[in-house]
Amino acid sequence: MATLESKVSSVLGDRTSKVLDSTFGIKSVGDLLRHYPRRYAVRGELTDISTLQEGDEVTILAEVFSATNRPLHGRKGSIFEVIVTDGKAKLSLTFFNQAWREKDLRVGRQGLFAGKVGVFKGKRQLAHPDYELIPDGNDVDSAVDEFAGKFLAVYPAAGKMPSWKIAQCIDLAIQGLDEVPDFLPDKIREKHGYPTLHQALVQLHKPADLDHAEMARERLTFDEAFLLQLVLAKRKAALKSLDAIARPAVVGGLLQAFDKTLPFELTAGQREVAAEIESDLSQSHPMHRLLQGEVGSGKTVVALRAMLTVIDNGGQAALLAPTEVLAAQHLRTITKLLGNLAHGGMLGGSEKATQVTLITGSQSAAARKDALALAASGAAGIVIGTHALLGESIVFNDLGLIVVDEQHRFGVEQRDALKNKAHTPAHLLVMTATPIPRTVAMTVFGDLDVSTLRELPLGRQPITTHVIAAVEKPAHLERAWQRIAEEVAKGHQAYVVAPRINATNNEDADMDFLFGTETQSIASVEELGPMLHSGPFSGLRVAPLHGRLSTDVKDSTMSAFSSGEIDVLVSTTVIEVGVDVANATVMVIMDADRFGVSQLHQLRGRIGRGTSPGLCLLVTNAMPETPARVRLDAVAATLDGFELSKIDLEQRREGDVLGANQSGTRSHLRLLRVLRDEALIESARESAGKLIQEDPDLSGFKSLNDELKLLETDSATDFIDKG
Repeated sequence: MATLESKVSSVLGDRTSKVLDSTFGIKSVGDLLRHYPRRYAVRGELTDISTLQEGDEVTILAEVFSATNRPLHGRKGSIFEVIVTDGKAKLSLTFFNQAWREKDLRVGRQGLFAGKVGVFKGKRQLAHPDYELIPDGNDVDSAVDEFAGKFLAVYPAAGKMPSWKIAQCIDLAIQGLDEVPDFLPDKIREKHGYPTLHQALVQLHKPADLDHAEMARERLTFDEAFLLQLVLAKRKAALKSLDAIARPAVVGGLLQAFDKTLPFELTAGQREVAAEIESDLSQSHPMHRLLQGEVGSGKTVVALRAMLTVIDNGGQAALLAPTEVLAAQHLRTITKLLGNLAHGGMLGGSEKATQVTLITGSQSAAARKDALALAASGAAGIVIGTHALLGESIVFNDLGLIVVDEQHRFGVEQRDALKNKAHTPAHLLVMTATPIPRTVAMTVFGDLDVSTLRELPLGRQPITTHVIAAVEKPAHLERAWQRIAEEVAKGHQAYVVAPRINATNNEDADMDFLFGTETQSIASVEELGPMLHSGPFSGLRVAPLHGRLSTDVKDSTMSAFSSGEIDVLVSTTVIEVGVDVANATVMVIMDADRFGVSQLHQLRGRIGRGTSPGLCLLVTNAMPETPARVRLDAVAATLDGFELSKIDLEQRREGDVLGANQSGTRSHLRLLRVLRDEALIESARESAGKLIQEDPDLSGFKSLNDELKLLETDSATDFIDKG
């Protein structure tokens, strides 16, 4: 008898096992049984042939309509053509020099046929398809052996391993399978009315009816969600057990002095989130909070208030940013917000003031030496930096709070490296301007408390977005350049965003390739800038900005743009996050179909930040009704980042969302879909939380603990560790 851990070769033999391994990465019986059916063909219900598309790899259930063998014209050999039908449409099957198949493929026989759909002389066909005929009704013994069930599982398949061969392999594995131990606690399984794990695995592959198949699939999907939520619940409980220095609000401190200088009132959302953070910081265990909010929703002010709270308690705060442009922008923004309160120990500085310093990889040796000294002495209450903050030479006096901006751009090891610089566990606040659907927050960030800023501060202007079809209406692109010139004439500024730095090197493309569509030429900063400067922007002050420029050039360019000395910034996506120029009112994004939905929404958030409305123009060569064009139309139709994040998520593979593609191993997350399965994830989260409360070490659940260890050692779950 075999177990789920048994090698496939012990059940199927070496030859078949090698094909399964090389084709699907299937090594064990468990891997094989978790190669789940895509759908079920219902015996007697033929496949709708009219829906087949050229290029599709298909497995269809159809009936032989006619069969003819004829000689080839002008050369030796013959072609055997079989026409199969579903009663409405027909499909041609062609075999060369295989007249012997006439005995099998007789009119009226039904079978499963698999291959790649091609088109020849306007007719759809399968050339040399694999097939498995369903035994005639009077062949009772064969029918019982091969096709006893009404529902025939159709599997993800390949040329060397068609669907029915996989079904035969799975049938052999099930026949030789010992009883599978069930790691799901009986109380939870019975509460949901789920089958046992053994029953679920059998019923999904060989269902008595579709209700049994659906219940089996739900049970196995719940398992994935439940194990994931258990990992997160255990980590959350472990974080609560750590000792941290409580940093409560201080009366008459730096924070209160800062609040008095603010030239605006905090929104209701900012006040609510600030109260949540204040409560977290006053605890003796580390805060682990995710702060998400639309571009321009005021996350920086909320984060700064948290930093000042820690400084009031004698600690320091580190702000980790993904790019030097964003780090420098944070330095400017925070210094400006603090005013004299950023001049600690300096002439004219307030007695309550602190200092703010910047550490990046490309700053001068003298600047770096000064910054390191300020961090090590504690004189700098706020230390802003890029990955350079993680270097061994960086020492803090008392690191009490870590703020990670755009957290998805940092790996687990990088966050850990910064946490290790704290003498006692530091409080953690991670921020993102990419709105996260609730199910993703529960699934990926389940060990973090989540705060959301939904409203925009007073004074933020609406942004109008239009799609410009450059191929269909080239005059509209010319008009886009005119609109920029008109805005500049009114005293405003503009961004032109291109997907890559230069035209010759595809490697420098700074875009979301998940949605990339091949175009004949892709706009680049180095080509676009001179072309616009000598053409439609003649007489305007145009400057380039991209990641290959030196830090000094990038800083001086951004400073000049911020102060109004540059009219048009031609840039890559280095301006995607954090860049705040209130006078910029218009943005043109070239080859916009090369970017993801969230990325476009982020870019668009750079305009309309002042008193004038914003205009965003998405230029594309994508044709109407293509997926790329539909995506752009969706961005143009709404400013709701949470709505757009769902569209973004629907178009991504689940592995991209959950991070499973970071691993070379087979991910445990095969059935779970974070949008579709919201209710199930919620239920799994509740069950996992209760179980951890009752038995934090799961000492009473050995098989569940074993399964969890397997999941925790799978490097595909590194993404879970957002702390």
